[in-house]
Amino acid sequence: MRLVRENNSFSITDLKLEKKYDYQKYTRDNDLGSRHYNVGDIKIPSVTTILSATQSPEKKASLDAWRERVGYQEAQRIMNQAATRGTEMHYVLENYINGVGYFNLSKEGAQARLMAHRLIEDGLGPLKTIYGSEVNLAYEDKWAGSTDLVGIFDDKPTIIDFKQSNKPKREEWIEDYYYQIAAYSLAHKKQHGEILQGFIAICTKDLLFQGFKMDQSKLSEYEDKWFKKVDQYYSTLSTS
Repeated sequence: MRLVRENNSFSITDLKLEKKYDYQKYTRDNDLGSRHYNVGDIKIPSVTTILSATQSPEKKASLDAWRERVGYQEAQRIMNQAATRGTEMHYVLENYINGVGYFNLSKEGAQARLMAHRLIEDGLGPLKTIYGSEVNLAYEDKWAGSTDLVGIFDDKPTIIDFKQSNKPKREEWIEDYYYQIAAYSLAHKKQHGEILQGFIAICTKDLLFQGFKMDQSKLSEYEDKWFKKVDQYYSTLSTS
């Protein structure tokens, strides 16, 4: 997988698009106060909704302490800026992968574009075949979500998620990312076909790339742990 520039247009080479699975599109809404997906006539909680509702007290306390330390307005500004940057970075990658020209000349657009390029050049070389981008997935009526890519990475069917960050990540900070990959893997295997690994591709705003691979053993470990998260979520709902 290589990135090629012609004038102000970028394209990706050495990449095969294969429509192996009939992926469906679900709409999202927040009518219930948190993100859900409309799957047929059913509203199913998103993976991020379940993760948020089952956060450990330690993680909640850490986030609250950070907000108090930097100030609530500044914390909100930082989070909004990161969310905007992440959305733009994802949009650049989605367009490149789908063979659509896209070039945002704003300062924010330029930064997100460079971050997307770093992910492609440093992280996605082993990606040769894509089954789908922005793939919606659901596991029965338990959870739903959208993963960035499904394809063949290092010769194995893989769930791939892109992340942006303000600073480099330690592995102990990205457990929620592992849970997300596990949830998408379980849903993909339930709806479509096998997944043997996960890959989390992170780029910081300073253009540092980090890649975290989940082999089959780690994927199985977090799939088991994810089911416990889901049980915790629905147990809390039944007693509230």
